[in-house]
Amino acid sequence: MALRTGHARNPEGRMRLVEHLRELRRRVLLALAGIVVMAVVSWFFYEPVFDAIQAPVRAVDDSGLSAALNFTSPAAAFDMQVRVSLWLAVFLASPWWLYQLWAYVAPGLTRSEKRRSMLFVVAGVPLFLAGAVLAWMVLPNAIRVLTQFTPEGALNYMPATDYVRFVMRVVLAFAIAFLVPLVMVLLNAIGLVSARALLGGWRWAVLLVFVFAGIASPTPDPWTMIALAVPMCALYFGAVGIAALHDRRAERRRAAHEAELLEPDA
Repeated sequence: MALRTGHARNPEGRMRLVEHLRELRRRVLLALAGIVVMAVVSWFFYEPVFDAIQAPVRAVDDSGLSAALNFTSPAAAFDMQVRVSLWLAVFLASPWWLYQLWAYVAPGLTRSEKRRSMLFVVAGVPLFLAGAVLAWMVLPNAIRVLTQFTPEGALNYMPATDYVRFVMRVVLAFAIAFLVPLVMVLLNAIGLVSARALLGGWRWAVLLVFVFAGIASPTPDPWTMIALAVPMCALYFGAVGIAALHDRRAERRRAAHEAELLEPDA
């Protein structure tokens, strides 16, 4: 991607591949540093967060199915606290690492494109968290449905590490899925894809959304899959609509500019 750096040593405003990689490394390191800082903060909130994570299992146990989390090694509890702290830090630091992603792309944009693409960060944080909240709402029902397959008389003592890894994977899958339409809008804003191209692939997009929802859904029932797929489809078509408005404005500006060039000098 050609970036307008404005350096005197680079009059065309382009970065060499090695400079791209150096800048990418810098942004990744900054994003990781932010996550590590928030992981330190998250460490002190581990107990209430872990209580919330295991609440669905306690609800199953209260219903008479004898479910509980089981720490299978002396270091398992410590490993669990590290995992949960890092997982929570990804959400707490989402404004920071989303900004780093935008900052990597921003040098290649014009001033007006930068203002519009800044919405990537502004809208990205609530979308990312909205996906996580939706997953959190689905999880209790998912745990209840899955534990109902336990044979009568058996005890469902789950390895705590496996259970928390399952929760993390589901919540992150939902959260990241909600960012995909925003990436589509960003790609359109920087001119890499048109609204027509996005709309032309809507059948494949809907199919892929439902396939992803079926894989990411933690339960075998279709309702959980639909609960993920329908909002994602709505966000997809919303992104196509925003891209169409952007393309229309860009076309009007281009036509006005061409008309000015064709007008004879007064």
